[in-house]
Amino acid sequence: MAEREPFRWPVRVYWEDTDAGGVVYHASYLRFLERARTEWLRALGIGQMAFKETTGLAFLVREMQLDFLRAALLDDELSVTVAVKERRAASILFGQTIERTDGACLVRADVRVACVDTRRMRAVAIPADLILEPSP
Repeated sequence: MAEREPFRWPVRVYWEDTDAGGVVYHASYLRFLERARTEWLRALGIGQMAFKETTGLAFLVREMQLDFLRAALLDDELSVTVAVKERRAASILFGQTIERTDGACLVRADVRVACVDTRRMRAVAIPADLILEPSP
């Protein structure tokens, strides 16, 4: 059986993403990673606001480990990947990368998100009918 490709989301680097030298500011990478996870959920038919309104739940970042390998620059075209590495009862561990379109890997990230009851701000089990399985 062929291994499934990770979800990919394109990102263009704009002025607002960079420092005065045209190099992507480190916090901008976090936004790129977040956008890709949001679009991954949307591609699965899950809108985060609708999910929150119907269930009272949301996915919040619990922890991140990032490895900055190379810098992205103003106007670069990037591809941000999302793959589920592990699913626990109340959390999901994502493996993510940010690459330039020439294939150079710029950032590697492991991001754990927790499913949280937004009224109590406590971790709760991910609903059983939500299909978010690890990528093979």
